Amino acid sequence: MSTSNLFLSLGKPIKNEYGKVIGKVASFALDPNGKFDAVFVEFSGGQFSKQSMENFRFNDGSDILFVSKIKSQANMLCDQIPLLWRKDQAVKDLHDKQKIAPDLFQELHNSFEGVLNQLKKDGQVIIDEASVEIARCEEEIKSLSYAIANLELEHEIGQVGEETYQTAFNLLQDSLRRATTEKTDYDLIKSKVSSILIGDPSTLPKANKVYAETVTTQQKPVSTSGSLTSTSNNNNTAPSADLPEPPVVVYVKEIGKAGL
Repeated sequence: MSTSNLFLSLGKPIKNEYGKVIGKVASFALDPNGKFDAVFVEFSGGQFSKQSMENFRFNDGSDILFVSKIKSQANMLCDQIPLLWRKDQAVKDLHDKQKIAPDLFQELHNSFEGVLNQLKKDGQVIIDEASVEIARCEEEIKSLSYAIANLELEHEIGQVGEETYQTAFNLLQDSLRRATTEKTDYDLIKSKVSSILIGDPSTLPKANKVYAETVTTQQKPVSTSGSLTSTSNNNNTAPSADLPEPPVVVYVKEIGKAGL
């Protein structure tokens, strides 16, 4: 979007990557050159916060997407560590071939090693934060499952009418899909960063992104056999082409007629 059009976003709702409205645009922060530097957000709970422009995706002033900070940091780290690893290895190769002086090699090697060590510390922070988010999602999924079970029970005994039941069921189903997709994303972030920290980054793809865009999960009803069933990823938005892995299959326990 152009600079002038960004002001059309003032007061507009902000959604997270999973379609949930989390707040609205209150104002912008600009640097002395007039470049947009940050967004002031009024979150749904009434809190105000200044967020970097890098965490937002604007589309014609109407659709405003807030990208998880953890995801952005993980993507950056998954790019930087393999690159620094290859540079450090290249310096060693040049030293072995006597193409650079020993003192210059040591200086460059120490520089790369220092940055790598810091990035590894940052990676561990990302893993810890992802673990917290995974636990939150698991608790939310558990609560939603109980809510669906109670709704099914009250509907079964006639306490909840069909129209009210369908409205509530669809609301809970959508929330459960979002929570499940969010957990899947954080699981992937944790797995990707962990693999880089414990493995040899030089063997990883050059563009080892976590997720360029969030996958929207579309679940289909399943039979009421009471067994664990897999949710199908008929995605509206395809995962990033940078991801080498096959689609992640998420398992959610079926409850009654919920078709989860």
